[in-house]
Order: sequence, then C-alpha cells, then structure tokens
Amino acid sequence: MPAKTKTEETMNFSLNEDQVLLQETIRDFVEKEVIPYAKEWDEKEEVPLNTLKKLSSMGIMGMAVDQKYGGAGLDTVSIAAVIEELACGDGSLALTVAAHNGLGSGHISRFGTEEQKQKYLPDLASGKKIAGWALTEPGSGSDAAGMKTVAKKDGNDWVLNGTKMFITNGSIGETFVVLAVTASEKAIHELPPQKKITAFILEKGDKGFRAGKKLQKMGMRSSDTSELILENVKIPDSRRLGELNQGFINTLMILDKGRVSVGALAVGLAQAALNESLKYVHQRETFGKQLKDHEVIRFMLADMALEVDTARLLVYRAAAVAAEGKQFTLEASMAKLFASEMSMRVCNKAIQIHGGYGYIREFPVERYLRDAKLCEIGEGTSEVQRLVIARELLKHYKI
Repeated sequence: MPAKTKTEETMNFSLNEDQVLLQETIRDFVEKEVIPYAKEWDEKEEVPLNTLKKLSSMGIMGMAVDQKYGGAGLDTVSIAAVIEELACGDGSLALTVAAHNGLGSGHISRFGTEEQKQKYLPDLASGKKIAGWALTEPGSGSDAAGMKTVAKKDGNDWVLNGTKMFITNGSIGETFVVLAVTASEKAIHELPPQKKITAFILEKGDKGFRAGKKLQKMGMRSSDTSELILENVKIPDSRRLGELNQGFINTLMILDKGRVSVGALAVGLAQAALNESLKYVHQRETFGKQLKDHEVIRFMLADMALEVDTARLLVYRAAAVAAEGKQFTLEASMAKLFASEMSMRVCNKAIQIHGGYGYIREFPVERYLRDAKLCEIGEGTSEVQRLVIARELLKHYKI
C-alpha cells in the first residue's frame, strides 16, 4: 500500500490518539493480510474465513458490542475508521465485517433483552459465530410494506414462513435477525408498515430454516450473499427481538448507523482507487513524459482527491453526531448518498487514468468499481436517501 496521502492525513484532526492508533493498526493489517490476497478471494468468490478469525482475535468482530458482553465497545467514529481501512484493501471483507457488526449484532445489542444479549452477543463478539440480518425479499426491498414473510402466533411460540433475498453472510451466518409481518390478517392491509413488522432471532439449525441459493454478483464477490428460506420455522417468544410490531421502527434506527458504515466503505474504496492512480501515473509514460505531468491527468487527480475528502468529512460528521447520542438520520443519509455516488465517480476515473490496463483484472481498479456499485444500492438506494434527506429537511424547517 502507498504511503498515506495528504487527504488521509487531514482526517486525523477529528480522531483522538486511540482512534489514530486503531486506524494505523488496521491499515498495517490490511497491507499484510488483505491486499495480497483480495484478487484471489474475488476470483474464487471465497469468503476469507481465516482472515475473519484474525480480525476476531483483534476484537474487530465485536467492535460494536459492549465490553460487558465481550466486545470492544467502540464508538461510531472508531467503527467508521475501521471499515474505511478494511475497504481500502477489500470491499467484500469490509462489507462482511460491517454487516456482522452493524446489522446482526447491532440489532441485538440495541433492542435485545438482557437474556438475549447474554446468550448471543459473546459468541458474536468473539467471532465464534457470524451474524446476518434479513429484511429484503424477492419482491420487497426499499418497499418494506411489500414484505411477505409472516410470523403467526402459536401459543407461546411463533411460526415463520417466507423467503429473504440478498442477505449478506446468508450461508456462513449462524445467528440471524429476521423481520416478519406480525399483524393479523384483518389488520395487515389497514396498518402502515411501521406498525405491523416484528424482528426475531433465528439460529442456524432451526428446523425449516436454511440458506437458499448463493448469489453470484458483479462486485463484492468474496462477500457471502444468499437467499434465506423459512418453512414453518417454529421458535419460542423468547426469541422475539424488541416490542411486538415495532420491528420496522427499530430497523430505521439500525439502518442509520449502517449507512454511516456504507459511507465509510465507499470512501475506503475510492481512496484505494486514488492511491492506485497516484502510483500508476508515476510509472506510465505517454508522449515522451510521465502521465503525472499531463495537465488533464492532474485535473482528474485533483477532482478525485477533492471528492474523497469531501465524502470523508460527511461520513465522519455523521459518525461524530451518532457518537454524541444525537439524532443523525439526516447526516447519515447525506453521508451515504454522497459517498456512494462519489465512489463510483472516483473509481471510474481511476479506470480512465489506467486506460486499457484499468479494464483488466490484473489491476485492482476494475474490482474497486465493481464493488463500489453496491454502495449505491445497499442500506437504502440513492433514491431512498434523497427521499429521507428531503423529508428530514422539511420536518425541521420552521416558517
């Protein structure tokens, strides 16, 4: 990995001494344990389980879990720094870690009972088990009102039926948070989505619960993504997560933090593309001079650095507001929207700078572009982010 760029150094002004040390530790790990192997993982579409174990030993798989349950208890700013550094080496690895921490473990940490936290969080924090989070379905993503998975009460138990789609860690996960419709058939068409959905904890091995088809993707290929199939899955009410019919409202809170992580991931990918471009322009010669000495290339590099730094500032602003315990929905959506679209622009320019070499898999910039696309889709599409931003602006506007 190249030495830190100026834009990366400027971010240290908002990180305390411990956070800077954490950032440097992860950067060193990525250089030695991730970058040399990321291309192979991508080609094989293989989750690097041994690398996840190494991250577990460093406390990264439990970074969002309270120390009381065996986690590191890191704040949102520290978590964003970790995800950015991991993404700078491999977007898929960063996505696996982010989904495990922010979605699966995060939902249990925030809304679980004390009994649920004690039962599930220690294994998740240690990396002994991988977490997944299941909201999206074949016919519903952003439109949660279209959810078809249902959970019906059966005495003191619940019986779940349905199919979930695009689930990160779907086939390698062992503990899942699954959202299902719990409103009665009579009320299901009358109630808004925020009042008819409940979260449940499902475990690998539950009868009738299994991973479906593993999905082959354009990017993030070494991150595991699959269907989840639920066929008469019977679980006790003790595995209901949060209040009845409050799952959608809780989900929105979980997604806010998830969007900060996706923003950080997008920044990491873009920074990696910028780093590779800076290296390449010193190596390539055209028309009798190095590529770096062409004015048009310098302008492209300047624009790339400007966009990366702007996105980073938005991401860390959202993370800082979250760490203060304040409402950060607006900041999270702004950060996620700008960072994800920025990452596509920067990665695309990196390929342009590399020319034909940028289009072949020998160079990592083509992988960065493929990976970056997911950031515009996952955790709420760009279109959804614009709706959220507008809603928040209008909500707080005073005449």
